[in-house]
Amino acid sequence: MGPLLIVILAAAAGAMLALPAPAPALAQDSDAGQIAFNNACRTCHTMREGDQRLGPSLHKVIGRKAGSLADYGNYSESMKKAEFVWDKSNLERFIASPDAVVPGNNMKPFGGIASAEERAKIVEFLEKAGR
Repeated sequence: MGPLLIVILAAAAGAMLALPAPAPALAQDSDAGQIAFNNACRTCHTMREGDQRLGPSLHKVIGRKAGSLADYGNYSESMKKAEFVWDKSNLERFIASPDAVVPGNNMKPFGGIASAEERAKIVEFLEKAGR
């Protein structure tokens, strides 16, 4: 092997060492869920406990009865009367079409998210971030 080839190979190896290591898949999934939540939900909702905005905090939403967060006072009558608990399936259906799940809700102008992939990212984010 000639000296020039050795220099080229050493430079290539050094350049490869300078590349950032790929992030673990879990972090990428979490980031994707955070981004999807931010894009679709953050205008009205937060994940911080007790931080009520236009919509209620979604901290620990999974397992909570719909329309029942005590320190949030702007639920629609239909949401207060909804007889279900937020689980992954109910959240996914609601995010897809709020009016189909709880007619008369206060989620206007939000009409739902058509992409099953985006809905799944948000539900997964709600589950993980709300623990």
